[in-house]
Amino acid sequence: MSEPKYKRILLKLSGEALMGDQSGGIDANTMHRIAAEIDDLCRAGVEVGVVIGGGNIIRGAERASQGLDRVTGDHMGMLATVINALAMQDALEHLGRQVRVMSALKINQVCEDYIRRRAVRHLEKGRVPIFAAGTGNPFFTTDSAASLRAVEICADILIKATKVDGVYSDDPLKNPAAVLYPRLTYDEALDQRLNVMDATALVLCRDHNMPLRVMNVFLPGAIMRLVQGEEIGSLIVTG
Repeated sequence: MSEPKYKRILLKLSGEALMGDQSGGIDANTMHRIAAEIDDLCRAGVEVGVVIGGGNIIRGAERASQGLDRVTGDHMGMLATVINALAMQDALEHLGRQVRVMSALKINQVCEDYIRRRAVRHLEKGRVPIFAAGTGNPFFTTDSAASLRAVEICADILIKATKVDGVYSDDPLKNPAAVLYPRLTYDEALDQRLNVMDATALVLCRDHNMPLRVMNVFLPGAIMRLVQGEEIGSLIVTG
């Protein structure tokens, strides 16, 4: 196995990535496959922090558009991420990996509070911290939470594992002529309003020189190959 290019990464998983072929919820086979890939990264000496969305359970912003109070909807979405984080913790622990779920909301009976110095210590000890409940604030997405945590833990790269192969000029599921961008700058992504992350997340990465790689989580072994230096998906960097 070649030496990893990145020593410490922040892996952002969408809630939809956990559904597999289901229409919602958590697909056990998909969860276990992703957990096994995270465990392989740890065995290769990579320090891995994880942020998981909650879209497979509920999207607060969508419910708000249907009449639910936006703050209430966002809090519901944060709790959905805690559910996903606990499920991933269980899958990793079945592989013998030590995991700590760290929540931006106080839920002390099921997980730790997020404390930056403690999170870094977990990484240094080979544990996998899973950062749940977003930033703990409404109106901020889990993409923004991933950018924030990546900067806070001094990750070498933020990896957004999604359902598509990278960043496209348009939605590839709706437009077959959409073009894949193998590399672009944050300013280009913002100016062209590409559907990568929300603007807050992109600006945070840009201003702190945090590289972002967008790739397809359903390609087996892709995360390991990426960490070893293979050009997979789309790379976004500060110009």
